[in-house]
Amino acid sequence: MQHTLSLLVEDQPGIVARLSGMFARRSFNIISMTTGTTDLEGVNRITIVVETDEVSIEQITKQLNKLIPVLKVIRQKDDQMVSRALLMVKVAANNENRAQVVDAANLFRARVVDVAPESVVIEATGQPGKLVALLDVLRPFGIREQVYSGVVALSRGANPMMPKR
Repeated sequence: MQHTLSLLVEDQPGIVARLSGMFARRSFNIISMTTGTTDLEGVNRITIVVETDEVSIEQITKQLNKLIPVLKVIRQKDDQMVSRALLMVKVAANNENRAQVVDAANLFRARVVDVAPESVVIEATGQPGKLVALLDVLRPFGIREQVYSGVVALSRGANPMMPKR
């Protein structure tokens, strides 16, 4: 089962290496990890998606809370979070099939961000399942390259991560 964790960490060099090292030492596989700044100076948010069972996610959460630069760890529940990822995919497209490729992208509310004589680059955001479905539709045209950002997530409603202001 996939679990999403949101961490607030002090903005320190090497924090991502320390986190990924902790996962590697315990043989946990990270599906995605994204990091970015928050509105608090010196505090970053890291979103980690990991494939594991319930017992192991509890162990991971406890281990993360022991790391000094980690300020807070929240296990995000699917029904209590909004999550998105970014996909950019270069699809083979020429004058004969370009309209079909664009129509397929439009079905998923994706945007064409670059057009070349033999390809188009499509940008899509959404939940991972939507992005996989888009790739499935585009695959018959020929996928030349793709890049996936990993998941970012926020809790719905009141923010359990940040203090109220």
